Amino acid sequence: MPIRVYIEDTDAGGIVYYVNYFKYMERARSEWLRHHGMTQRELLDAGIQLVVHRLECRYAKPARLDDELSVSAVVASHGRCRMRFAQAVWRGGEPLCEARVDIACLDAARLRPTSWPQAIASVLNG
Repeated sequence: MPIRVYIEDTDAGGIVYYVNYFKYMERARSEWLRHHGMTQRELLDAGIQLVVHRLECRYAKPARLDDELSVSAVVASHGRCRMRFAQAVWRGGEPLCEARVDIACLDAARLRPTSWPQAIASVLNG
C-alpha cells in the first residue's frame, strides 16, 4: 500500500514520528481486510472487534517529509482467534521499519476472544 509522508506525520526535524509507522501499518491491515471483501465497519456491525494484542517493532532508518513509502501486511501465522501479521514500511527497496503485530478477534459486547467469522476463517484456511 503506498503512503506519502506529510508534514503532519513528522516531528520538527521533518522525520516521521515513530507512532505514525503504527498508523501506516493499521491502514495496511484494514486494506488487507478490504482486499478480502470485509471492512472494519462490517465486522463491528456483526459484533466482532479486532484488537492489537502484541506488537514488536524494529526501526532501521527514518522516513522523511515527502518520502513515498510502501507498507506491507502479510499473515505470518494464525489460530482460532488470533493472527500474526508480518509488516514492513519501505522506501524504494530499503526497509525502514519492520514489525510483528498480533491481532485478536473479540466478541465486541463481552470483550472476550471469539473465533474468526467465517469470511475471515475462509481466507486464513485457504
